[in-house]
Amino acid sequence: MTAGRRRRGPSVVTGANTGLGYETAKALAERGASVVLAVRDVEKGEQAAARMTGDVTVQALDLTSLDSVRTAAAALRSRLGRLDLLINNAGVMYTPKQTTRDGFEMQFGINHLGHFALTGLLLDLMLPVPESRVVTVSSTGHRIRAAIHFDDLQWERSYSRAAAYGQSKLANLVFTYELQRRLAEHGTTVAVAAHPGMSSTELARNSPAALRLPLTWLAPLLTQTPAMGALPTARAATDPAALGGQYYGPGGRNEVKGHPRLVTSSPQSYEAVVQQRLWAVSEDLAGVQFPVAESGQSPFPSGSATTV
Repeated sequence: MTAGRRRRGPSVVTGANTGLGYETAKALAERGASVVLAVRDVEKGEQAAARMTGDVTVQALDLTSLDSVRTAAAALRSRLGRLDLLINNAGVMYTPKQTTRDGFEMQFGINHLGHFALTGLLLDLMLPVPESRVVTVSSTGHRIRAAIHFDDLQWERSYSRAAAYGQSKLANLVFTYELQRRLAEHGTTVAVAAHPGMSSTELARNSPAALRLPLTWLAPLLTQTPAMGALPTARAATDPAALGGQYYGPGGRNEVKGHPRLVTSSPQSYEAVVQQRLWAVSEDLAGVQFPVAESGQSPFPSGSATTV
C-alpha cells in the first residue's frame, strides 16, 4: 500500500478472501485498521483472515441475494457502531447468462445493485465519521461496449457477456459520482472510485474459451500481481489528498499496470442525467433508500437508510 492515512477504525472489504480484495484487506490490517472481510464463502474467508496480521474478522455476505445483503448490513451495524471505510470490491466478470436470486442479471446484480444496497444500509454509520470513505472498484471495462441500458437493464432481450460487464462497471462509476454529489453537503464521508488495470486474478475465469488461452500466454506481459492491482484501491482509501468523486488507476500506459494515479472515466459516466436516473432505478430495484437525498440533505429523521 502506498503511504497514506492510517485507518484505525472499522473497515469493510467485500470479496476479500482472494485476489484484489484480499490484498487490500491485508494491507489495511497490517497498518492498524480493524478489517471485516465480507464474503460469500465464510470458510474461505476464515482461511484468508488466518493468513493476515492484525484485527481481522469475517462476515457472511452473498451479493446475489438482497436478503443476504440486508442480513449482513444488520449484523455489521450491530457489531461495529461506526464505519470508517467501505470498499465495494467484490465482482464477477463475463459470466454466462444467469440471474441473481432476486432475478437480476448476474453481473449487474452483484457488481452494482448488491453494493448499492449494502452502501445505502451502512451509510449512516459513516456520516458522523470524519474522513470516512466509500471506495467502489470499477474497471477499464466500463469503456467497452458500455452503456446503461435503461430499456433492458437485465438483458432479457439479448445478452452479451462483455457488454453486460461493461454496463455493470459503468454503473459503479455512475453510482460513485452521484453518491458523492449527495454526500458533498455533509462534509464528512466521500465517495471515490478505483480500478486495478489488468491484474492476474480469478476474475477472468468466466471469459470465453477463445480468450482464456491467449490471456494465459500473454499474462506475464499484460498483467500485474494482485498486490499491485490493489494499489489504486488502497490509495483511494487512504491518501489524505484524495477528494470525493476522484478515480484512481494504474499510471502505466493505457492504465494497464503501474503505480496508482488519478485517471478519468468515460464521458458518459459523468452525465448527471444518467447518474440521477440510475440512482432512482437502483433504489427501486434494491428496495433501499439512502440517508442522503438528492439535495444532499437527509430526508429521514433518524438518518438511517430504509428498506422498501
